[in-house]
Amino acid sequence: MTLQHPAEKGEDGRRGRFERFAELASNFTASPLFAGLCLLLVAAFVAVHAAGLGPEWQLVVGDTMTAVTLLLLAMLKNSERRAEHAIQRKLDAIAEALLELQEDEPGEAHDRLREAVGMEERL
Repeated sequence: MTLQHPAEKGEDGRRGRFERFAELASNFTASPLFAGLCLLLVAAFVAVHAAGLGPEWQLVVGDTMTAVTLLLLAMLKNSERRAEHAIQRKLDAIAEALLELQEDEPGEAHDRLREAVGMEERL
């Protein structure tokens, strides 16, 4: 395992299993279904405490909420880092293209700028 930027691991155009999973999880967590599941989990937490159930039940519900939180943190951070990398590469391509335009010397920056369009979908 290396400590590379998540977007740099798939430079050959392929995403790893974790990147694909993180993207799916990011899409799922943005859905109304996930919001409903979270509301049910919070309602279960409140119900367990209100009902005065034993500490075992409180631990189960609390641990479940903690596990969901940690998983979300890892997956959403991965998705955020890939999007951040795509934005930076786009900004670099725009800056290079503007510089070439200003200097009246067309070059490969135009190709990199065209390649940068839609990059966040590929990373």
